[in-house]
Amino acid sequence: MLNLLQSNFALESLEKFLSSMGFTAFFSEMGWGNLVMILIAFFLLYLAIKKEYEPMLMMTIAFGMLLTNLPGAGLFHEELFAGGHVHWDVFTSHDGPIAPGLLDYLYLGVKLGIYPCLIFVGVGAMTDFGPLIANPKSFLLGAAAQIGIFATFLAAYAMGFTPEQAGSIGIIGGADGPTAIFLTAKLAPELLGPIAVAAYSYMALVPVIQPPIMRALTTKKERQIKMSTLRQVSKKERILFPIVIASIISLLLPDAAPLIGCLMLGNLMKESGVVDRLSKTVQNELMNIVVIFLGLTVGATATANTFLSPATIKIMVMGVVAFGVASACGVLFAKLMNCFLKEGNKINPLIGSAGVSAVPMAARVSQKVGQEENPSNFLLMHAMGPNVAGVVGSAVAAGLLLSFLG
Repeated sequence: MLNLLQSNFALESLEKFLSSMGFTAFFSEMGWGNLVMILIAFFLLYLAIKKEYEPMLMMTIAFGMLLTNLPGAGLFHEELFAGGHVHWDVFTSHDGPIAPGLLDYLYLGVKLGIYPCLIFVGVGAMTDFGPLIANPKSFLLGAAAQIGIFATFLAAYAMGFTPEQAGSIGIIGGADGPTAIFLTAKLAPELLGPIAVAAYSYMALVPVIQPPIMRALTTKKERQIKMSTLRQVSKKERILFPIVIASIISLLLPDAAPLIGCLMLGNLMKESGVVDRLSKTVQNELMNIVVIFLGLTVGATATANTFLSPATIKIMVMGVVAFGVASACGVLFAKLMNCFLKEGNKINPLIGSAGVSAVPMAARVSQKVGQEENPSNFLLMHAMGPNVAGVVGSAVAAGLLLSFLG
């Protein structure tokens, strides 16, 4: 009798084990959509590892996408964030129908706007605002590039997206991944996966997308313009800059305060020179930890239900349009400024394309294209002005969209 009971118990345990295996769910429950998403995750991993397309975030996003589409793992549940809200009652219930997984808890950092702001602290600590302070006209170029955000917002709205979704799509034009995630998590969380993938994909493709636009909108003579050396910026100016900018923008646009405040805090840590340990920590350890959490949880939102839809294709197309329009507006505005500047003070229009927030990649592209026309021309430091202005500009644009649509 005892042997029979032991035998039945062993069979029940084996059946329970087999039914709990992911392989069982893989063949019985998984639809074609999950399989497609797994293949997309493999492709993004290839781009991150082999092609080095924004690998720090692309790799973690792709791996999060892989984990969330493997059946049976239970790491992420869309139901916990249905309707754009966090269902705290399910999180706090110990006997509810859903047992929250690891990525559900980590995703709260995205949903509550924590991870993007922490990344901005690190970005601020790694950013040199000296070129922008030395040439304040760069602010105008950074602002002009943000036109791509609002133009795409109008276009997406005309295509049938809701105002909140259109704003989230438009922010891709800022070429600022954390800002895109911050805004989308608040306005259109159902689009977070596609928008994050689009934003970081196009950031990685800056050297491919921008040069043809820059050449098409400028003449050879304009691309050969040499700019005078920037003046030295004092330490006092560097310290006052983040304090003044954070105060003014936060007072004018409170919705932009989380991003701008964190960006300027990180920069003040760097420029003050009195908290080197904190500055190095936010640039390295903190940034690295948050990037892992951010990438995994953003990737986890890319489920088959939300990612595989006609809307995703539209987002990818509108994203590259947003980025192209932003680059073009920066170049065209630099040409417009030259109409009012004396000879010798002209701006090389190529630096206008650096008004997007892809730091420092966009500035390097301006340098590269400029040197193709004139090997003795050095535009990198001049391009860094509008480039870092673009970081501020994209955060301000996100604040504007949030204040109107949030």
